Order: sequence, then C-alpha cells, then structure tokens
Amino acid sequence: MMFCPTEICLDRIYPILRRIQTGTVRPSIVAGYALFAFVALASVGATDGYGQDKPTGAEKSADAKSTPNENQEAHANLVGHGGPVKSVVIGQESKRALTGSFDYSMIYWDISVKPPKILSRIDDHNGAVNVVRFLPGGKRAISADDDGKVSLWDLKTGKRLHLFEGHTAKIVDLSLSSDGAFAVTASWDRTARIWHLKSLKPGPILKGHHGPVNASLFSKFEGRSVVYSASYDGTIRRWNFQTGALENIVYRHGWGINVLKALKDGAQLVFGSLNGARGVVNPAKGTLIKNFPRLENPVLAMATDPNELFVAFGSAGGKVQVYTTSNFTLVEELQDPYGPIFSLAFAKYGVQIYYGGLDDFVIRWQVSPRKPFESLSSRYPRRFQRSENLSLGERQFARKCSICHTLNSDGANRAGPTLFGVFGRRAGTLPGYSYSSALKNSDIVWSEQTIKQLFEEGPEHFTPGSKMPLQKIANAKIRDALIEFLKEATIATAPKDSANTNRGRRNNDKK
Repeated sequence: MMFCPTEICLDRIYPILRRIQTGTVRPSIVAGYALFAFVALASVGATDGYGQDKPTGAEKSADAKSTPNENQEAHANLVGHGGPVKSVVIGQESKRALTGSFDYSMIYWDISVKPPKILSRIDDHNGAVNVVRFLPGGKRAISADDDGKVSLWDLKTGKRLHLFEGHTAKIVDLSLSSDGAFAVTASWDRTARIWHLKSLKPGPILKGHHGPVNASLFSKFEGRSVVYSASYDGTIRRWNFQTGALENIVYRHGWGINVLKALKDGAQLVFGSLNGARGVVNPAKGTLIKNFPRLENPVLAMATDPNELFVAFGSAGGKVQVYTTSNFTLVEELQDPYGPIFSLAFAKYGVQIYYGGLDDFVIRWQVSPRKPFESLSSRYPRRFQRSENLSLGERQFARKCSICHTLNSDGANRAGPTLFGVFGRRAGTLPGYSYSSALKNSDIVWSEQTIKQLFEEGPEHFTPGSKMPLQKIANAKIRDALIEFLKEATIATAPKDSANTNRGRRNNDKK
C-alpha cells in the first residue's frame, strides 16, 4: 500500500472509510478498518517527512532558539505572526492557509512549499483576530476580532470588501453556510448574529443565552437549514435560520460549552466544554449518545477533516486527541507540555494537523505515521512567561508589555509599535506604523511623566479613543521600576531602520 501511486491509494482507501462512516461494516471490524485506513492515508500525506516541524533560521520565533541541526531540517510551521495564534484554517487541497493572531493580523499562506510562504498579511483589524475562514472558491476570506467586527476580504488585493458591525463584545467563533452566502458569529455579548454576505446586510440577532456565546454554526434539521449555538450557560440551542427565533434548547450540559461541530448533515452535534467533558448529542432527541473520557483541562479547540472522517480536540493543557467519527475510536494523541491549544485544522486527507497556541507560530503535526521521540517546536518560557533572574522592572515588561512590544528597532510584527527610542517621541509618530486618529492627533510626548500617567490613569482615560488594551499599574513601586527599566532598555538615537519598523501595522495604537 505504501508504494502505490497517490491516486491508487485514495481509490482503495476512501471506499473503506466511507463504509466505516456509513456503518456498512460489522462493528467487530470497524476499529481495525479505521486504524488501517488512517495509517494507509499517512503514506500518501507524509511524503514530505514526518514528525513535528520546527521554525527555521531567520524566520524563527524569538521565543524558540534554533540549533544547526534544526536549521537543516525540512520545516512546515507557519512562522510570521508577532503574537499567539488564535485561529488557523486550511484551504482546499491543503495548498493555502489562513491564520489569525493576537497581533491583530490575518496572514494568507502558501503551504505547498517549504518553508511556507506568506502571500499577504492583512493588519487592518482593531483587535486580536479570533476567527478566520475561507469563503468557497478560496478567493475571499472573512475574519472576526476582539473589537466585535466582521471583515470580508479580497485575498488577491488584500482589501476589505465590507465591514459588518453590530456586536458589542468580542467575537469568538464564525461559521459559513455551505454556499458561502451567510455567516453566523458567536459573541461574548451573549448573542449570535447572522450576516448576509451577498447583500452585505445584517440578518437576525439570536438572543436568549444567559452567558457569552462561544460557538455557532449552520446545519440541517429535518431537511431545512438551521443555526446551532453553544454558550457559557451550558446549553446548545437551535434557531430558525430565517427569523432568528429560538426553536429549542437541544441539550443542557451544565458547564460552559466552548466548541461545537455538526456531523452527518446535522444528525450529530459534537461539543467540548469548560470542565474538559466532550460528547456527541442527537439533536432530534436531545440525548447524549457518546461520552468521551474527560480531559483534565478545558476543551478550547475542535476540528473535523473535510470528509468528516476524523474529529480532533485541543485542550488548555496542551493535549490534542484524534478520534474516528464512525465509532469515535481514539487513533492518536499529542501532549504539548507548553499548551494551551487555541486552534486546530486538518490537512492532507486528515493525517496532518496544524495547531496554534501561545507561540508566535503555527505548528504542523504529522499525525500518522508518528515519529518516535518527536521533538516539540514550542519552547518555555516564552518571552511573556519569563521571571527568573530578572529585575522587577524587566519582569514587568516581560509579563505585561512584551506580548505587544519589542525593545529594538525590529517591531517583529507585534500588535504595538516598537518602544525603541520611545522617550522623547511624540505619540502616534513612529514611521511605518498606522495609528488611529486618537493617537495621530495627540500632542502627548512620551516621557517618564506621561508614561507614569498612562499606567496610573489607564489608556481609556489618558488616550481615549485609542486601541490600547485596558491596563493600569496601581502599585507605585512596580510602576516606577518598569519606567526605570524602559528608560535604559529603549535608548536609541534615530534608528536607521525605523522607517521600515512595523510597516503596514495598525493594531493597538500603543505609544
């Protein structure tokens, strides 16, 4: 099987997988078929090596130090963000990918080459990008962010085609109808909303949850299109697609539900929850038909492959588990000790997974065949987790500032501009960084006194209208130590490359 051409392999394997999926195989041999097919597919999908791939040389994250041996390996990680990666999605034929990050950007990738190539970086968001999706055809994309807005993009030009507004809190999930004509978003404002992507108009608002809505999706019920949502209130609800009216509370879990997927044309709903529980619900009866072993940490991510043959779960503890969807047999798992897992996406017929977490890059995991004693790309501590052998001021910078800022002339694609040479600089004037009007029109000059005021009063009062994260440092000793550290660490004299620093960035308008 391993030596047959790709076309022959697929011709032989998919009938087996379809028989498993449709239940036309005796129960006693389902698990054996599933494992055989999973490993056989791996021989097709793993022609470019196996094991976890690591970022390379100059593209390496600042958090992960490379070695000569690592630099000589073939790499497939997606390296280019400046903050934790909240969303990853793979396009048709596993040639393109989209990622969304805490750094306020969405990146469009060519993953058919090694190392993966950045085709475009779209920075025009006003908050961390929590969800990215391809529209059918792969020429357009949609994203949603912490600012509660939804953006429709032309991937060829990188231009925003439309901005949908309405949510009053962050959007954490977004799903598309099968024809790509509608989107539904889940928000922490306790609502889900439907958006018309052709007429570019808002649709029904789905109200009724008693907590943040964490997941939403389109599916089928009794032959018609419906919307399902899941919430921190522990319920899964079904809504009328046309009117937005609540049809039924399908299932009550008790604990908050974080992720939700539909299988078999809506005949099954798979969920993962805050208490680590995972289950499969029959939406017609509202009954639990499968209860997975509970994970030790909250379930934060879930993905299915395009053929819905496998489902993967990712946890806050860094565990990834892959199950068949025929009888929910566990076929593989990974423990990344430096979790959490924020996002998951299948590629290569379901035998590769891309996952994102606190790292500035997306890791590609070759699910099968597994490489014995595989090394991990993640490194600990990350820059914002360091504490040992640091002064009080440096520790505060590492924990509270480094997630968005650098101290050298390279902005490293982070959410905020570099602090290199910040003292004496007028707010909103770093060349190459696109600020909001609030900062562009500010007359603030950054000094020991103005930075002290910023941390005393908070950005919402000191720089109203900017997109700086809400933050205060009430403890005078800690605040003064941070400022003293910054005075020494940011010394610069007109950096030569400042014109290129943060080129095209917008993001959170810091300093």
